[in-house]
Amino acid sequence: MGLNLDEQKAVDRFRKNVVEPSMSKLVVLDFWAEWCGPCKALAPLLEKVAAEYADKGVVLVKVNVDEEQFIAAQFQVRSIPTVYAMFQGQPVADLTQARTESQLKQMLDQILAQLPVQAGADGGAPQQDVSQFVAMGEQVLADGDGARAATIFAQVVEMAPDNVPAHAGLIRALVAAGEAPNAQQVFDALDPAIQQDPAMAAAKSALELAASQVDDSELAALREAAAAAPDDMDKQFAFAEAAFAAGARDDAADTLLAMIARDIEWNEGAARAKLLKIFEAVGLEDEWVKAARRRLSQILFG
Repeated sequence: MGLNLDEQKAVDRFRKNVVEPSMSKLVVLDFWAEWCGPCKALAPLLEKVAAEYADKGVVLVKVNVDEEQFIAAQFQVRSIPTVYAMFQGQPVADLTQARTESQLKQMLDQILAQLPVQAGADGGAPQQDVSQFVAMGEQVLADGDGARAATIFAQVVEMAPDNVPAHAGLIRALVAAGEAPNAQQVFDALDPAIQQDPAMAAAKSALELAASQVDDSELAALREAAAAAPDDMDKQFAFAEAAFAAGARDDAADTLLAMIARDIEWNEGAARAKLLKIFEAVGLEDEWVKAARRRLSQILFG
């Protein structure tokens, strides 16, 4: 094919992520980039409509043009966002101009009426599609948008009520969005089997950590008390708990790491245990967690 190794890998990824699913599904292919404001504005619309149309055989695939320059070049992408509908490996429509929900749905309805796209079995979304949206929700949550992530996870839960990662993601996203009471209600309403599933561990940790939430004046008082008494481990710990519950995770991590560096054995290792619980609640693959874990390793192992 005359391709170098990186180009061949790009083609292989595109074949796996886009071409193969498009053999039976309608793939909405979104070319975007982190720095693109219009792309970020369009993303929630694409995610919402794709989730609603999943049971009709629609799959959303996002391609970052900075990471996949070779693929973007093959499609002659000159501006972003650029959005195509793909079926059986070929572009069948340009959806770029559909900037409202009604416009996008109208175009998808027209395409679906003309193509033999396979709908989800028994009227539900295929598991592959559900997994895709769970991954999408996790990425949005990792990017710091808890409210939008909660919307994505809620849609997945509607499509797949037994999907434990979706329930766990919804709870963690609600906590991240400052809606801890709603998150607790969601957890309390779950089937006991789902509540006890190992995949719910991070959600439980998030709920436990959110229980330390205080109002702004109380947080300010705890911050002031900790700053005034840097050697008082109890005051440092109280501030760290409240800071994380309030969404100030950098402050929480900085405080706990400083405590560990000062006395790792304090209160039977409470600071390290709290930090590890924070890591679990946020997600071990989150970039913020990875950076904080490296700092912890430096303290523990030099």
